[in-house]
Amino acid sequence: MRFHIQQESEIPASSQLYNQICFAIAARHFPPGHRLPSTRQLAMQTGLHRNTISKVYRQLENDGVVEAIAGSGIYVRDQQKQREIRNTPSVRNKKITDIDQEVRKSVDALLNAGCTLQQTRELYTREIDWRLRCGARVLVSTPREDIGASMLIAEELAPNLNVPVEVVPMEELENVLENSNNGTVVTSRYFLQPLEELAKRHSVRAIAVDLSDFQKELTILKTLRAGSCVGIVSISPGILRAAEVILHSMRGNEILLMTANPDVGSRLLALLRASSHVLCDGPSLPLVEHTLRQNRSQLMRMPQIHCAANYLSSTTVEQLRKEIGLLN
Repeated sequence: MRFHIQQESEIPASSQLYNQICFAIAARHFPPGHRLPSTRQLAMQTGLHRNTISKVYRQLENDGVVEAIAGSGIYVRDQQKQREIRNTPSVRNKKITDIDQEVRKSVDALLNAGCTLQQTRELYTREIDWRLRCGARVLVSTPREDIGASMLIAEELAPNLNVPVEVVPMEELENVLENSNNGTVVTSRYFLQPLEELAKRHSVRAIAVDLSDFQKELTILKTLRAGSCVGIVSISPGILRAAEVILHSMRGNEILLMTANPDVGSRLLALLRASSHVLCDGPSLPLVEHTLRQNRSQLMRMPQIHCAANYLSSTTVEQLRKEIGLLN
């Protein structure tokens, strides 16, 4: 994936790069464990000073998105590393050629550490029971200011999980977990680190779901003719902010961008009047269509509406089902 930086933009180059890398990781263009380009490689690609790139990488590391390995490079943080799930013998993992051997090695390691066989059994049983308990419900959490992101995640998870799915603002999650610490906390990679720390204190799990790569939407934006006005409508302010930076990095001032939350009627109507193309999420579509019908006489032309089919990647729901023990 190549990154584009508008050097003369009012948006700082570091913010442009940070948002593009975050999106690449959240959409699994860069999967967990992937080695990011070196500062030298990114400097050649983007024209940025290596110090600027190092600053972005440090911020990503502080935010828990990547990890630096001395003498090796910067890697996308692998959330699975410390809690890899072993497949049953009937489902062989390409990375694990002999499941039985891996189990024996794991048991031997505990015995060599001084555990008895009975203690080893108790450790495995406790871990499995804990994971099953965490699958009792799903708490989708993001900061209150971007609770729309939680609503988007929950809307796609609820029909696919046979456990309760609740939306809880990050600011209220501590109280919820104090009352009942059964469940798995789900969020996007943008908010994973603070939620992991909170979840650990309450002995529950925190898992990040992967976002869609939005290839169809990005293709539309890349091919719009210069001078076009495009509108983006979402219930998530975070999506709007990130989309604004990423689109500006792609196209600069070639196209005019307007954003709106569907609940702000006046801003939504202004966006629909000006835009030739409107991109929106599923929950926003009914309000977009209603506003168009109600104000058809005021519009010079009807914009083309493109609704993103999914907020989450096509595989992340099944991965989550497996994580919380809902797959046999």
